[in-house]
Amino acid sequence: MAVVAIAFIGCKNAEVEMSDKEKALQKVVKPYVENTVIATYSAMATEGLTLLEKVEAIQEAVNEGNDYATLMKEAGESWREMRHHWEQSEAFLFGPADKHYIDPHIDSWPLDYNAMNAILASDEVMAQIEEEGGAYVGEKLGYALKGFHAAEYFLFKEGQPHATDLTQAQAAYLVGIVEDLVQQAIILEDCWAGKVSAVKEALITDEEGESMSWNENYGEYFMELIHPDWKNYQAVAEQIVSGCVDIAGEVADLKMGNPYRSSNKEEQEYIESPYSYTSTVDFADNIISIRNSYCGAKKGDACIADYVKSKDKELNDKVVAAIEESIALIQKIENFETTAQNNPAVKAAIDKVSELEDLLDNEVMPLLSK
Repeated sequence: MAVVAIAFIGCKNAEVEMSDKEKALQKVVKPYVENTVIATYSAMATEGLTLLEKVEAIQEAVNEGNDYATLMKEAGESWREMRHHWEQSEAFLFGPADKHYIDPHIDSWPLDYNAMNAILASDEVMAQIEEEGGAYVGEKLGYALKGFHAAEYFLFKEGQPHATDLTQAQAAYLVGIVEDLVQQAIILEDCWAGKVSAVKEALITDEEGESMSWNENYGEYFMELIHPDWKNYQAVAEQIVSGCVDIAGEVADLKMGNPYRSSNKEEQEYIESPYSYTSTVDFADNIISIRNSYCGAKKGDACIADYVKSKDKELNDKVVAAIEESIALIQKIENFETTAQNNPAVKAAIDKVSELEDLLDNEVMPLLSK
């Protein structure tokens, strides 16, 4: 038994012994999980609760024939704020956002106007939406009929608050869309944090007391290495950077690239936020998502940049500069929704974001694997 005990202790010590590289990368994980991922999703879900209150008040005003111009403006501001947090989460679309299809669920475009109008014209479907709200929208409607952009459609027109002429059906549909949107945001927070506030929990719990969430804790998976995809901290770091690579490519090639090339009608209409006119804000927030993931969301956070800098300061300087220059060039674009085609300012931003993607994919990733 003594021999067995000594062997067990030896094995345990061997398990906890980490290389200097693993120790350095381990320091990155906790602030990344808590200050970047969970903080972003928590803020998104919290702002979503405010948005839901606003659209419910709009529905009440529509039904009672009261003025709601101020409410439309406030709801639009709340939508923008919730949207900020979502776009600043897109460097970490792996995990629950991908596994449970939450990304396409809440952020698909363009909308299916014909199907939307058919829903609004159907007394039967609208009765179900009014009765079941977000549950019906979330479970029964396709991706092109819900999410951020469906809510945006009812809240904005050409960058301004939508005229206050919503029908009762439109107002009810808007409430259902937003309720489902907020539920998905809460689920994202819950899947990473393992818990949410009682107010948020109530919104994702059905009448039978069953939670809509998945009983997951990705924050713990990352920090404790208890997931088969992430068996060491190098794998976690590579996942973080891979998420940054993915969104950089999407911003350059699709979000900006399709409207810029405009070789056909489908690409010309590939505008991310065509009603609120916040597309360039979305793009900049996507790069901020990369910055928060790579450099840390809070000053002083241990981060991937620290490790890269310790191994190759010149490379780290290039990455940080490309991040900041990408944001600056995107923010210089004016009227993207109406001027994207062959716009030199858009091309300059595309080139810089592509450079950032290349640095992360072809230089940072190999450095992490050494």
